[in-house]
Amino acid sequence: MTFLILLLTGLYEPEETKTEQRCIAHPFHKNLHIQSAVTDYAADMSILLFRDKCMDDWNDERKISRRAAAGMSSRSYRKIQQQYPEKCSVVRTQLEKLHEMEQNHESNPEIPAGCFGTMLGELFVWKDDIWADTLRQVGFYLGKFIYLLDAYDDLEHDRKKQCYNPFHQTDTTEPQFSQNCEALLQMMMSSCAAAFERLPILHYEEILRNILYAGVWTKFYQKKKEQEK
Repeated sequence: MTFLILLLTGLYEPEETKTEQRCIAHPFHKNLHIQSAVTDYAADMSILLFRDKCMDDWNDERKISRRAAAGMSSRSYRKIQQQYPEKCSVVRTQLEKLHEMEQNHESNPEIPAGCFGTMLGELFVWKDDIWADTLRQVGFYLGKFIYLLDAYDDLEHDRKKQCYNPFHQTDTTEPQFSQNCEALLQMMMSSCAAAFERLPILHYEEILRNILYAGVWTKFYQKKKEQEK
């Protein structure tokens, strides 16, 4: 959501309110607080994702703590449902599809990654305008990248816990495994970056490029280095 705030702010340049405030993380010192229509939208999308993820965990594992957390955000969630019914529907539909794939042990990683990409792509569209399709593409390919990277990074843990992972049936001892994953991730990020470069962004463009061309790869190369030891 922080990346989305930078992206949408750089593209639309909304009016901002700047104040000095304390926060939970820094209670003793005031820090710059910037608020705009974009930050409000991103906050709503955060609540939407958080609430639906909690309900998904409750349905999967019956975790009481997750059900309670979902209940705490129910009031805000109802407001978001009224304001963004289509986005709520897309998120719920894609999470249900992901749940079904997990139950069926889907072994093609691109299929569940596509669900996550569709979900994130919808959240990247703030306005129904000429930039909507391009923003949806940025979110779609970034979402696929995130899903595949998390699956790659969590594979050993998921195997120990007997949790679903689309790479579960892959032989990770083969040297081609990391190479194939890297090639797949490069395809996703190349498409994401290509869509991003079509956007007329003037503010935060260097930060956004640094994230897309370098920052997103940090976890992958850390994991790859661990496996090579």
